Amino acid sequence: MAKLVNRADFVAKIKAKKIVLFSPRDVQIVFGVSKIAATFLLHRYTKGGIIVRVKRGLYSFPDALPPELYLANKLYNPSYVSREFALSYHGVIPETVYEITSVTTKATRRFETVGKIYSYRRIKKTAFTGYVVEKQRGFTFRIADIEKAFVDSLYYRVLFNKKPISRFDKTKIDKNKALKYARLFNNQKLIAILKRTLL
Repeated sequence: MAKLVNRADFVAKIKAKKIVLFSPRDVQIVFGVSKIAATFLLHRYTKGGIIVRVKRGLYSFPDALPPELYLANKLYNPSYVSREFALSYHGVIPETVYEITSVTTKATRRFETVGKIYSYRRIKKTAFTGYVVEKQRGFTFRIADIEKAFVDSLYYRVLFNKKPISRFDKTKIDKNKALKYARLFNNQKLIAILKRTLL
């Protein structure tokens, strides 16, 4: 059955369904093939450069990749974009950050895919908050608000004995809101450094 699904049909039907990130299960459903046949098709078209493997079990078309921040949420879920990347996105730090940094309630992970690095740091569930939902090209994604991105970044710097960020736009940060987020970590050193940093 897999041999009957030619390249043109494969591309046309998946794109018609508007599935930007698809799995072997999606291929099974769309083409009515077995799991083995779906896996074979994905392997064949990845090898032929028709599709790209975003991560194990997740694929896309190279000319129809979704926005990076949407992909960041989908690569490892639950997660939201935060830390230095979010601070750069919000214009709080002057640097351009190329690694897309996120936080998650699951184990710390790092992916290198489709020319980008996506890193995820584990965070306690009580601190998994402070994000907003934004949209790019019709795709929604979760990203920390300014204060939460700042606190998340500072938290990991404290954890690994790194210096706090020195160059940032203090006028964009609501100190009281940042302190409220910092208390979620139940870490007195974090709170003390945050107060000093935002003085």
